[in-house]
Amino acid sequence: LIDMEYWLACNEERAAQARFGVVMCCCGPCAMYRRSAMLSLLDQYETQLYRGKPSDFGEDRHLTILMLSAGFRTEYVPSAIAATVVPDTMGVYLRQQLRWARSTFRDTLLALPVLPGLDRYLTLDAIGQNVGLLLLALSVLTGIGQFALTATLPWWTILMIASMTMVRCGVAAFRARQLRFLGFSLHTLVNITLLLPLKAYALCTLSNSDWLSR
Repeated sequence: LIDMEYWLACNEERAAQARFGVVMCCCGPCAMYRRSAMLSLLDQYETQLYRGKPSDFGEDRHLTILMLSAGFRTEYVPSAIAATVVPDTMGVYLRQQLRWARSTFRDTLLALPVLPGLDRYLTLDAIGQNVGLLLLALSVLTGIGQFALTATLPWWTILMIASMTMVRCGVAAFRARQLRFLGFSLHTLVNITLLLPLKAYALCTLSNSDWLSR
């Protein structure tokens, strides 16, 4: 599931962003910057603060936003190949996702002044990633509420989430030419049962700058 999650993040999310002019987060495992651009932003990058406290996680997304704010351009290179260390236990995976969630929430706010100068798709993408998460959370909560109050299953909610999941996985399977991506539908269960509560916790603890690494 992690392997497919990474494939989708690069070959769908970032590839789509690049079609509209920029990549909003150049991944840490494989990102290259022009030296002069890096030096011009180095002081800002090394002194990243959040609510007056040093912040040193989510540095790849933060650096990308700094580059875009300074007027530089970012690109996606589909032929690039990189190796990276990925979580091998559930605890490590959840700590990684907590780091990423805090970084995404923080740097989405940092990116807001940049979005008007970019293609409108990038604004739609930023809204979709955050509002979509909120709508999924509301759907799950109302479904749980319906079950608790009426002892009936929220079939409409279940069918809608399942159909959207299968459309996404079907498109990925077609583009990757790999049927295994249909199995990525299992990630929806992980998302609902583990990642939604974790992201809610991340939103409530944005000031926490613990690295949470192994």
